[in-house]
Amino acid sequence: GMVGDTRRCVGDRPRPRSCPTCPTCPTCPRSLSTNVGGAGTDVAVESGDVVLTNNDPSDVVKLIKLSKKVYSKMIQNLVWALGYNIVAIPAAAGVFAVWGFFLRPEIGALVMSLSTVIVVVNAMTLRRVKL
Repeated sequence: GMVGDTRRCVGDRPRPRSCPTCPTCPTCPRSLSTNVGGAGTDVAVESGDVVLTNNDPSDVVKLIKLSKKVYSKMIQNLVWALGYNIVAIPAAAGVFAVWGFFLRPEIGALVMSLSTVIVVVNAMTLRRVKL
């Protein structure tokens, strides 16, 4: 044991003498640091932004490729949604009526629903990305 150890855990709790970590404080950094292990451990899952589940460092390259594709799709969807909002909403409000272009509200609602479907289908194309 750690007889005579006066270090404290988080929250100023005294550390138990029988154990080098504090099992009574689940948030104690000393307790968390003892849960080190292979890929997919609870600590890695809780504390990491990305968890490699099969200990293959080449997965990091795949992760970078995937993140670039996701970012690209995000920009595409943003441009589509922005373009739709810049044209269709003012048209439905009658802003372009002076030039003879207007969008009936029911058609605007239909186009808005179609816009959502287009964004979702575009995002789903990520499933076909070759890593």
